[in-house]
Amino acid sequence: MATSATASYELRFDSGRICLDLLATTHPEERLDSVERLRAWIAGAGLVPAGTPLAEVDPDWLSAFHELRAHISQLVRGELEGRPADGALARVNTVARGAPPAPCAMRAADGGLVRGLRTVPRCEELLAVMARETIELLTDPAARASLRQCEGDNCPIVYLDTSRGRRRRWCSSEVCGNRERVARHRRRAALARA
Repeated sequence: MATSATASYELRFDSGRICLDLLATTHPEERLDSVERLRAWIAGAGLVPAGTPLAEVDPDWLSAFHELRAHISQLVRGELEGRPADGALARVNTVARGAPPAPCAMRAADGGLVRGLRTVPRCEELLAVMARETIELLTDPAARASLRQCEGDNCPIVYLDTSRGRRRRWCSSEVCGNRERVARHRRRAALARA
């Protein structure tokens, strides 16, 4: 069953941009494999304020997010590799035309102001947020210059390198970086035994 297979893989929000976090949901295997996981991703990514009801999320939303993710992936990877993906660019631009959810300020129980949404968000509105963020990322020269492909073995994750000195090599030091350090240690140990 797909849900139990991916349950061990936590959703990640460490790529530096929400659109890149969406791309990371395909590795090491599909993480957006159910409506419940999509709801968790939408909330975890901060696309909606905490506590926003997401009862409207259904399998059509899942398909729409998967489709936009594929276009964003083609576009971002194409830009990194110097091979334009104009079809994906056209689709992302089309999705970005939609209006994002309308925010509003609301009083919290303690009397302070918190961010809310005027209405329950629609799928098209959240997809527009993702598409617009992709456009902002790829048209900002500084951000675009900070895009990196993880150097981890078989890791396809793209992230924004905001480290001092811009020398970050892995999507996550704890995941891919640790694997690389363990592999290096094993290679050195094997050479020492030989």
